[in-house]
Amino acid sequence: MTTFLKKFLLCVVALSPSCIWMAGAFAPTTSFSTGTYSTARRAAESEVSFGDLDGSDIRIGIIRTRWNEEHVKNLVDGCRKALKECNVKDENIFETTVPGSYELPLAARFLALSGTVDAIVTAGVLIKGETLHFEYISEAVSSGLMSVQLQTQTPIVYGVLNCLTEDQVKARSTGDNNHGEDWGKTAVEMAVLRNEALNIKGIKGNKLMDLGFNKASALETKEKKGAPGFF
Repeated sequence: MTTFLKKFLLCVVALSPSCIWMAGAFAPTTSFSTGTYSTARRAAESEVSFGDLDGSDIRIGIIRTRWNEEHVKNLVDGCRKALKECNVKDENIFETTVPGSYELPLAARFLALSGTVDAIVTAGVLIKGETLHFEYISEAVSSGLMSVQLQTQTPIVYGVLNCLTEDQVKARSTGDNNHGEDWGKTAVEMAVLRNEALNIKGIKGNKLMDLGFNKASALETKEKKGAPGFF
């Protein structure tokens, strides 16, 4: 083999995509197993650390789906647990339901535009099936929620689990790996950030009741005829 050919082959190997990918500064540290990421088994473990969060003056809205209700309830329970740990008052937590994940973006927009909450947590579960339904719904919901929070300046936590199996859902919605807890803390942190950045002052007292979440009497309802009642 000539010296020229040896140099040529060395250059080809050095410049091959696989070699560049492995030698680059951004080469993944996670190893691959056959057909799957080895990180899949660790995906339920939170890698986010939260400092001390004070949500005593924060209003949080939770919009949950009735589809996969059992799992979603567990996630919402985890979210409420985290909100309590962050000193968010029960009266400052509003919760409502929609049929499925596809309805989350519009419901979140309605709630954000109502001006009654500082952040929103959306909770849903999508499990891969035999059709493309999973892919279409997942992408639409993710894009829709991002659009809503950018347009309304209201933080929206994407609390929709996208899993291949029900076992994966259970691993992420129960026990110490309940993702709902991270979602609750994220909502408080982003709400505080939003209020500080936009110089939004808190409202003293029972915020959600002051803003129309109380159960109005028949007379009050009559006087407020025509006012929106969903939120």
